[in-house]
Amino acid sequence: MPMSENNKKPQTRIEKDSMGSLEVPIDALYGAQTQRAINNFPISGIPMPKTFIKALCYVKFACSSSNHELGLLSEDKADAIQTAAKEVIQGHYLEQFPIDVFQTGSGTSTNMNANEVLASLAKKLTGLEVHPNDDINMSQSSNDVIPTAIHVAAAIALEETLLPALQHLAVTIEDREKALSHVIKTGRTHLMDAMPVKMSQELSSWRVQVTDNISRLKETQKRIQKLPQGGTAVGTGINADPEFGRLVSANLATITAVEFEPMENLFVGLSSQDTALELSGQLNVLAASLMKISNDLRWMNSGPLAGLGEIQLPALQPGSSIMPGKVNPVIPEAVAMVAAQIMGNHTAITVGAQSGTFQLNVMLPMIALNLLQSIEIAANASVQLADLAIKGFTVNQTNLQKALDVNPILVTALNTVVGYEKGAAIAKEAYRSGKPVLDVALEMTDLDEATLKQYLNPALLTEGGNPKI
Repeated sequence: MPMSENNKKPQTRIEKDSMGSLEVPIDALYGAQTQRAINNFPISGIPMPKTFIKALCYVKFACSSSNHELGLLSEDKADAIQTAAKEVIQGHYLEQFPIDVFQTGSGTSTNMNANEVLASLAKKLTGLEVHPNDDINMSQSSNDVIPTAIHVAAAIALEETLLPALQHLAVTIEDREKALSHVIKTGRTHLMDAMPVKMSQELSSWRVQVTDNISRLKETQKRIQKLPQGGTAVGTGINADPEFGRLVSANLATITAVEFEPMENLFVGLSSQDTALELSGQLNVLAASLMKISNDLRWMNSGPLAGLGEIQLPALQPGSSIMPGKVNPVIPEAVAMVAAQIMGNHTAITVGAQSGTFQLNVMLPMIALNLLQSIEIAANASVQLADLAIKGFTVNQTNLQKALDVNPILVTALNTVVGYEKGAAIAKEAYRSGKPVLDVALEMTDLDEATLKQYLNPALLTEGGNPKI
């Protein structure tokens, strides 16, 4: 920021709005209303997410196109607004949107921030004067623009980031399933030894968790792509042409390649955030899935000497500042923290979604922040989990076989032959003596060794049903 000659105070200019005059940094593209919000809300230092600001500028772009089509805005002004909006959409001038997330609950300050910045940019880039309210905010209210931008930002992030990331994770797991279909290991329930499973069967549950999450998100995607634009102040559409909302959705679909359409009821789009909450709920399920997969990987990797030691995750960085040679499961740990954050975000969004009183929800900026963060970190974490953990882990076959050879729970396969009580006695004796269950069964039943080996074959036991001889 340019400094004055005494090198003490930043240079400023005077801007006016309906409440009077105040100083604004001389090189700021925003005006008085943005500056008032900067002064009023020095709360967290967290600005609105970049993805939200870009989505807001998509909305302004589409609104200018729609107003021009309706004969309400001249072609040169529409072009100027769109030229300015493109700059922000491409990632430029994002520092001109500094207002704190914790602001007025309608997001009016951020809407006016966009209107002021785009007006200044339009003049800077085209030389044309456009008015922040009369031109850029034409046919709009913060009350429909901000909920629309939440949906637009979330829909784009879903389509372009999260769903591809989850598909990548699912394919990566499936590839490992195929590669490890021959590997048999001890199953565990309650963290205790259970019947054998194939490692591919274990991984298949992860894959289906991921693909189920994809299906859930796609179901919600239908509703997040419906927009309340055109409701203006309270949902009645005052000061907007009846065709405005339809045109905005169509224009947004053209410029984003995401199939947007108007909400059937604009009142619900302004007064509630039910669809944002639904999407957050689906992300909460995803978080639980990612936590489960991460914790499985951590347990399987534990040790390597004093834990399960079933697999070895890729060594990515030193694990301790004091213990040389220690390597930790850093990716699953990071993903587990992401899952915890998404769960916390969902709680905040749940409270926010309850905060619609009469015709307006008044926690929109906070909902936007948490929803978009959850989508972003879920996508990034899913890719890292796939590429830096699941794709590259190796199997410690010796440890797996050692556990299988002495697992007394294999006696379950004899239930239909010797009965539960006899099977329990064999298992207890195997635990007590430390002998393989095969040896104990030879001593305690009249079955021969060949028959017992057939019944107690771990590979056959992974196929389910009654063991066949």
